[in-house]
Amino acid sequence: MPDNFQRLWTPHRMAYIKGEGRPTGADAGEVCPFCEIPGMSDEDGLVVSRGESVFTVLNLYPYNSGHLMVVPYRHVADYADLDEPEYLELATFTQRALTALRKCSGAQGFNVGMNLGLVAGAGIAAHLHQHVVPRWGGDTNFMPVVGHTKVLPQLLRDTRQMLADAWPAV
Repeated sequence: MPDNFQRLWTPHRMAYIKGEGRPTGADAGEVCPFCEIPGMSDEDGLVVSRGESVFTVLNLYPYNSGHLMVVPYRHVADYADLDEPEYLELATFTQRALTALRKCSGAQGFNVGMNLGLVAGAGIAAHLHQHVVPRWGGDTNFMPVVGHTKVLPQLLRDTRQMLADAWPAV
């Protein structure tokens, strides 16, 4: 029956909803997107910056425009298992992400954190990653609350380039 609702179709999200390609354990044979991304070009992998131990990448399924993740190259699931160079660079890249997002998007606040383990909400629990989600006053509206739809005003490739250009120099 027809109704008064308009619909935004996002069939590309079905792969995410179904968990396609999502590693569930630490098996060496499993395909892990965070292990594959470093082998891609920055543009194809949506990589914003690369360090010695970690890299920063745009979230393919962002909560907000500019939603970044800081990821160790090493396939490790638990924060407690990071070595000193890894956790120090992870912290440094998180600071740089905040700086770049403030500079290029005027973010007024941030949600920063990790979901460790499937029961904690980790989409890819086998490979640790820190989320940096920019926030603005009034960035919550009826679309996600009522419509269960997120409206993003910029393409991921454009966002990646903008953040890479704003990334602080070492």
